[in-house]
Amino acid sequence: MVPLKLKELLHKPGERIDYVYFPGVGFCSIVTVLEDGSMVEAAAIGREGLVGLAATTQTETPVSTASMAQTDIDVCYRMKAEHFRHEMEQCGAFNAIVTRYSQALMGFVMQSAACNATHSIQQRFARWLLAAQDRMNDDEFLLTQEFIAMMLGASRSTVSEVAGEFQKAGSITYHRGRVAILDRDALEAAACECYQAGTSLLKAVTDSTLN
Repeated sequence: MVPLKLKELLHKPGERIDYVYFPGVGFCSIVTVLEDGSMVEAAAIGREGLVGLAATTQTETPVSTASMAQTDIDVCYRMKAEHFRHEMEQCGAFNAIVTRYSQALMGFVMQSAACNATHSIQQRFARWLLAAQDRMNDDEFLLTQEFIAMMLGASRSTVSEVAGEFQKAGSITYHRGRVAILDRDALEAAACECYQAGTSLLKAVTDSTLN
């Protein structure tokens, strides 16, 4: 059991995966790293999943993705990659749960790709806030404009403008890197269908695991 700090890198592109992480309250992001060093989020992972699925293979080398903590996480469970592979090879309950999750995560990533290509920055901003709140279990959390701009693949000025729109509408307050959700219903109305689609994918994994 280990704590994670905001922006802490868990895995870097091209490096061997030594550990798999299971976040508690809070979440991590899988990001695609481009040649110029910029990053765009492909998926957010909270207590419903794990970070380091590439450890299922012997190569253990992700091509162009990195994993980083999006928040301070007081409790995160860490497993050595070789132990993770050993448990997967047993083809038991652990394997079944991880396999279901990996299928849901693939669907989530595909949904995110479609979302980034077709939906407005306002819709994606609302979706991201909702997903963050789901994993934080809190109406208020740290969120810098620089960070969310990186996650959404947008400029800081654009994110600042969009955040101002939502604040003016009374959906959120934003001050000195902290955002507070005031009207979740309004955010859900502003978000695209990708939020509900992603939530349904992950809920299916959770429900099947509990059953």
